[in-house]
Amino acid sequence: MPSAPASPDSRLRLAVALDGTGWHPASWRDPAARPDELFTAAYWADQVAEAEAGLLDFVTIEDGLAPQSAHPLQPDDRTDQVRGRLDAVLIAARVAPLTHHIGLVPTVVVTHTEPFHISKAIATLDYVSTGRAGVRVRISGRPDEAAHFGRRVIAPIDAYDSPAAQETVTGLLEETADYVEVIRRLWDSWEDDAEIRDAATGRFIDREKLHYIDFEGRHFSVKGPSITPRPPQGQPLVTALAHQTGPYRLVARQADVGYVTPYDAADARVMVAEVRAEQDAAGRAEKPLHVFGDLVVFLDDTTAGATARRGRLDELAGEPYTSDARVFTGTVAQLADLLEELAGSGLTGFRLRPAVTGHDLPRISRDLVPELQRRGRFRTAYEARTLRGLLGLDRPANRYAA
Repeated sequence: MPSAPASPDSRLRLAVALDGTGWHPASWRDPAARPDELFTAAYWADQVAEAEAGLLDFVTIEDGLAPQSAHPLQPDDRTDQVRGRLDAVLIAARVAPLTHHIGLVPTVVVTHTEPFHISKAIATLDYVSTGRAGVRVRISGRPDEAAHFGRRVIAPIDAYDSPAAQETVTGLLEETADYVEVIRRLWDSWEDDAEIRDAATGRFIDREKLHYIDFEGRHFSVKGPSITPRPPQGQPLVTALAHQTGPYRLVARQADVGYVTPYDAADARVMVAEVRAEQDAAGRAEKPLHVFGDLVVFLDDTTAGATARRGRLDELAGEPYTSDARVFTGTVAQLADLLEELAGSGLTGFRLRPAVTGHDLPRISRDLVPELQRRGRFRTAYEARTLRGLLGLDRPANRYAA
């Protein structure tokens, strides 16, 4: 017998992180992977439609500024793994008119892009999707990516925990905080009623309701206003992945959703507490901020089946799969148990990374979601028309409006 409808307080929130054919490097060799369609619009439209059929809150779409690498900080010469991507923002814009409810959150590498360009790209996505846009901001510490642009030199980093790496990352995160501040101000640079569109009088806009943002910082000098009117959500969702104090601080200062990577409930409790402490220190304690837990998932009918599938992929890759996030291998019932346990530690949602998108995404949408619905922990229908609405976030007032 189905459980009673989930109350907003007890309900889990779910997102899916889409990355090529999946997060396992040998995922493209799985029978369900469709690698020959990876660079087609139909492939991406199918993945997002599958996630929407499962009533998920949003999808994120991975992106980068250099071919993927088995090493996170430098290129490699491997030819046995997927290399090459389509642009995440353009993927989101392509699939937006084909969907109706699910949020679309492309990744943007902010280290080498201009905030003015990204502000209007995400504002445009919000219009195209009628209020379902967001962005995941990501830094780049790779010298080869910097070399594509020629505007700065980034010294090679061997590991993120080295002193040199910490200095580089700290600087990039400070730049990202300014970057997000610029795009947020640009989204507000048109008041909601700035467009008059009165053909009889010949007045299209009220120029008094367009505002210079006059941002002057260490990294950017941006006058504004934007060329794009204020987005339907007012402020599209800003999200970021965080593994340590510096990124936690960025999430606390500038994000609507932060993704963390706990191994267990105790780990999640510590991470959530640090994010909330940084939020309080930033004077944003009263602002809503979601903290989602990231997990890579291998799902099957039995634990043995999921383990065997992971083993076959590891054998094809030539090494065991590891990740910055916890790797879950098992059944949807076991995953539901784990999500409920982690949610008790203060996480407000989860972003699941399908090991093989063609296999594990349908397991999430068709098996995990019904399991959570039976437990009264997940929605049975979309209840809002915007991404902010799905996440219980109000449409913010315009900072420049009188």
